[in-house]
Amino acid sequence: STKIYYSIKEEGLVTLTVYDVLGKEIASLVNENQPAGNYEVDFNASQLPSGVYIYTLQVNGFTSSKKMLLMK
Repeated sequence: STKIYYSIKEEGLVTLTVYDVLGKEIASLVNENQPAGNYEVDFNASQLPSGVYIYTLQVNGFTSSKKMLLMK
C-alpha cells in the first residue's frame, strides 16, 4: 500500500489512473470534480505482482504521468 499525493490549482474534473507497462488500466483511483487544493489517495497494490506501473493525473487538460516501482 502507498499514498499518492497531488495538488491542483483550480477546480475541475480530476482523474487518477494506474496502468501497467503494457498500458492496461489497473485501477481508477479518482474520477470526480474537486476544488483546488492538496490531496492524497491510498493505493493498495497487495494483489498486484512486482513490477513497474504508471499513474496518470488528468485535470482541466493538464496531464502528468509518473513511474511507480512495486517490490514485494
